[in-house]
Amino acid sequence: MAQHEFYMRRCLQLAQLGAGYVSPNPMVGAVIVHNNKIIGEGYHRKYGQPHAEVNAVNQVLQNYPEAEALLQQATIYVSLEPCAHYGKTPPCADLIIQHRIPEVVVGCRDPFNQVDGKGIEKLQQVGIKIIVGVLEQECRALNKRFFTRIMYQRPYIILKWAQTADGFFAPDDNSQFWITGKASRRLVHKWRTEEDAILVGKNTAQIDNPQLNVRYWQGQAPKRVVIDRRLELDKSLHLFDNSVETLVFNEIKTDIEDKIKYIALEDFNYYVPQYIIYQLYLQDIQSVIIEGGANTLTQFIEADLWDEARIFTGKSLLKKGINAPVCRGEHLEEFMVEEDRLQIIYNQPSI
Repeated sequence: MAQHEFYMRRCLQLAQLGAGYVSPNPMVGAVIVHNNKIIGEGYHRKYGQPHAEVNAVNQVLQNYPEAEALLQQATIYVSLEPCAHYGKTPPCADLIIQHRIPEVVVGCRDPFNQVDGKGIEKLQQVGIKIIVGVLEQECRALNKRFFTRIMYQRPYIILKWAQTADGFFAPDDNSQFWITGKASRRLVHKWRTEEDAILVGKNTAQIDNPQLNVRYWQGQAPKRVVIDRRLELDKSLHLFDNSVETLVFNEIKTDIEDKIKYIALEDFNYYVPQYIIYQLYLQDIQSVIIEGGANTLTQFIEADLWDEARIFTGKSLLKKGINAPVCRGEHLEEFMVEEDRLQIIYNQPSI
């Protein structure tokens, strides 16, 4: 089992390379081993492109003249159950059968109803040896966004804010006040590259005029989401620069103008977080970071619509201002990012 875990950890390392590029598909890594030597590896690089197993098999075919013979004596490790259906690409289970790979080690089953055991069953029916559940917890955690969307029909929700040492979110006079240092800001931009969307409320958009991009990190910028009930935000704000798709939740209109998509909610008096999250799910948004303001964050906390909260606490003091949100979860991690303290709080396990 230790040997299986060694190669599965490599699958997880490879899978992580697809973060920010494969949604709404899961991140998957695959490793092909022959006589205790890795002869091929791959990962799902981008949505709509070949899956991890295809890339791993192709690497073997490209690098070894005797590839077919090697594959027939090899074991393929894959962090998520091979698919069994035709989507944007052919079934990976069929590929494994085609090349007569005799053994498959799977990290965890795929909860998607067109797979969910069907890939494993298809392989078993032709006599391929299957081992399931190697580093299962780690494999499920890697794809917590995908699992949440499939199992709960909503995106994975991350709350993020910074607070002063005395517990304030921002000044109460609508002025800007930087709480965290440059290292924390870079980390936030890295996080943005890993998620599908980033959401702010009207006041944050109006006061801070945020770009909500990834200028401090290399990667793909997320979609932007703003709550503007009466469409009062000035069109000259960075949010409306058409650099990326931007969703505007409001009560007035549903329309598309260039890359700005206006979505009118059924009712702006009740269940606003629930309506927004359902609409994001319908837009195939698999994960969202909610970055403010304090009232928006609190609404999602009170609705119990969050999976983790990432809270920076700086050294500065405000003495008065807008109180930072408060949330409590089941598990806490704590780190230092230069002089800022970072706490990550997880809500009750969702997968």
